[in-house]
Amino acid sequence: MSADLFPLAADLEAARTQMGFTLGFHIVLACIGVGFPAIILVANYLGLKRDDAVALELAQRWSKVAAVTFVVGAITGTVLSFEMGLLWPEFMRRFGDVFGLPFALEGIFFFTEAIFIAIYIYGWKRLSPWLHFWTGIPVAIAGLGGAWSVVAANSWMNQPDGFKLASDGTVTDVNALDAFFNGAVGYEAPHMILAAYLVTGFLVASVYAVGMLRGRRDRHHRLGLLIPLTIAVIVTPIQFLVGDTAARSIAKDQPVKFAAMECVQETSTHVTEYIGGRCTSEGVKGGIGIPGLDSWLVGFSTDTEVIGLDSVPPEDRPPANTLLHWAFDAMVGICSALILLGLWLGIAWWRRRDIPRTPWFLRAVAVSGLAAIV
Repeated sequence: MSADLFPLAADLEAARTQMGFTLGFHIVLACIGVGFPAIILVANYLGLKRDDAVALELAQRWSKVAAVTFVVGAITGTVLSFEMGLLWPEFMRRFGDVFGLPFALEGIFFFTEAIFIAIYIYGWKRLSPWLHFWTGIPVAIAGLGGAWSVVAANSWMNQPDGFKLASDGTVTDVNALDAFFNGAVGYEAPHMILAAYLVTGFLVASVYAVGMLRGRRDRHHRLGLLIPLTIAVIVTPIQFLVGDTAARSIAKDQPVKFAAMECVQETSTHVTEYIGGRCTSEGVKGGIGIPGLDSWLVGFSTDTEVIGLDSVPPEDRPPANTLLHWAFDAMVGICSALILLGLWLGIAWWRRRDIPRTPWFLRAVAVSGLAAIV
């Protein structure tokens, strides 16, 4: 597709930079908006089921924090919606009818979430305890639906479907459902939803870990650490498996993107996996190389052929991007470290029904919140 046929923006780099800057803030708030309601409901349920005043106090405090982050997230989300039209007007004009359904559904989920958040917060002393608990369920469900809808639009951009393109660039035969359930949404949406629970769980737990390191060892801090941390360590290994599936799907369906992430310049088998290093037009320089691992990760065999950047003309190749390569390595490395943190907690809990007693565990949990965001 030529640039003349599909002009994206007046200044491509400026548009990408501005939208990336906004997304950098919004994505964290979006994760909290999706993951926090589930954590609050767990605390609420435990409080009612076990007549636990501390758990109920945590749920009530957390619900106020969730309301604030929801409002701020709504503001940054609104900015993003304007940026879609202002920064990418030709793209939205041409393809808006194709992938507009996910945005419409996200709006419905957003308003549903806003309504029930208000009911939940103002219903603490106005509704019966269990009726109040059930008013929080739509908040968690709406968060999941909104996340799935937005990611459906993003995944469509990775694997466009649900339309035909005439020779003059006109979009015809639009099928909104095919666009919504495109080939990439099946792994991108779960990846994002799990990330939301992971980020929120470790972030909330890290706050209480810092408090415990400062000597606040009361049950309020202990339970405030355990509830979100337990949820986070459960979803982290699942996230690792989903991410592995996503990486192989990208290697199959978007091989040039995968080659850019892994800095694979030439199509071949027995491709070396590099941890770190500097990405250049001649391949990775430096770093830790593991022969054949990249091929094995793509197809469970070192004989698997990995498509390189040489599969497309030079003018269509993405530039050698060390930051992209490092970001992918950091994501996998941090997730692996968080899995080990979960194993640490699991072994200690299995042995004596308590968190590890060493301060190093609390230090690790304190760092995990920032690590999960990264």
